[in-house]
Amino acid sequence: MTSHGTASHDTAAIPTPGDRPVVALRPGAHRRVLGGHPWVYSNEVRMDRAAKALEPGGLVRLETHDGRALGTAMFNPKPLISARLLSRDPEAVIDRGFLAARLARALALREHLFGAPFYRLVHAEADGLPGTIIDRFGPAVVAQINTAGMERLLPDLLAALDEVLNPEVVLLRNEGAARTLEGLDSYTRYAKGSLDGPVELMENGVRFLADLREGQKTGWFFDQRANRAFVARLAEGARVLDVYSYTGGFAVQAAVAGAAEVTAVDRSQAALDLAARSAALNGVAERCRFRRAEAFDELQHLGEAGSRFDVVIADPPAFVKSRKDLNQGARAYRKLARLTAGLVRPGGFLFLASCSHNMEPGLFAEQVRRGLHDAGREGRILLASGAAADHPVHPALPESAYLKAQLLQID
Repeated sequence: MTSHGTASHDTAAIPTPGDRPVVALRPGAHRRVLGGHPWVYSNEVRMDRAAKALEPGGLVRLETHDGRALGTAMFNPKPLISARLLSRDPEAVIDRGFLAARLARALALREHLFGAPFYRLVHAEADGLPGTIIDRFGPAVVAQINTAGMERLLPDLLAALDEVLNPEVVLLRNEGAARTLEGLDSYTRYAKGSLDGPVELMENGVRFLADLREGQKTGWFFDQRANRAFVARLAEGARVLDVYSYTGGFAVQAAVAGAAEVTAVDRSQAALDLAARSAALNGVAERCRFRRAEAFDELQHLGEAGSRFDVVIADPPAFVKSRKDLNQGARAYRKLARLTAGLVRPGGFLFLASCSHNMEPGLFAEQVRRGLHDAGREGRILLASGAAADHPVHPALPESAYLKAQLLQID
């Protein structure tokens, strides 16, 4: 694999608690932090010359405007979110041991939740490691570091990961817009070991293949685990359509659950090829069809042809990548609901999801409702859900619950 840049930092240069620079908040700006919020925005900081000169991602002592300690934070003067709390203890030692304790806590939770080592091991702030994503695929893990502070702590984080889990392979997929906001470059590299092809994982008793190096994000979307299981329960004997199928998470599980026929649609041939291999692994290839097409074009074509399905699934990539895309993205979700609802036979089921962070649950639900109305269909919501339990949400950050989903029966 080619690395597009790497970052290494001398952990010995990390200041001890007593040597950390102080970042003070403006008068009154400490209330959210005292209330449990782990973020401090740039307009809440007394952004004087000294604060602006601090190196992005360094550890600081966070204080109120009159000198009361709030905790230990990672500070970056560049983005909107300037400080991210690591500990409420202003004297906390942030080192390999600290990170290992956070990893061990996250691991204990996942081992309590799941019987097999395939899950999101670390989900950022909710697991006490801001901007850090780690997905586990048995002996391999994929990490994505999205904050300058955790990038600076990366050597200690990797050492802690070895101490707690000792994976055979650690792949860093450090890409994306979040890193750009933090002033970080993008790169992909192995921190430990290597892979020579897709890896096998198990979800809900079904075998899958995932490409950790070239696939989207970390190679697999564990967040839909519980939703896939719920939808699969409806698939026995059914004719199923899965658009935006990616590597077949919904489609193959539906087939294994006894679907009579499954059609999976995606624009990526590489993803469809992996889905087909997963279908073969589970002995259901003869009941699965994999079709390369643009989702909206295919939905329009199927509607015009009068096709009907017992279960229709649409789990698209984010239509709203930033706030400026909200109106256009909302219209896209409405159109998706209209086109998919029109393909569901009376009494059948429709599953729709949005992973757009900026698409609030109420607005998503409204677009689904409007889309059903546009299609001249009615129904009832059976399930309104989010991400699986390995994607916990920090209590003070409800906006980080990015995944919204609805399962409806359509009349």
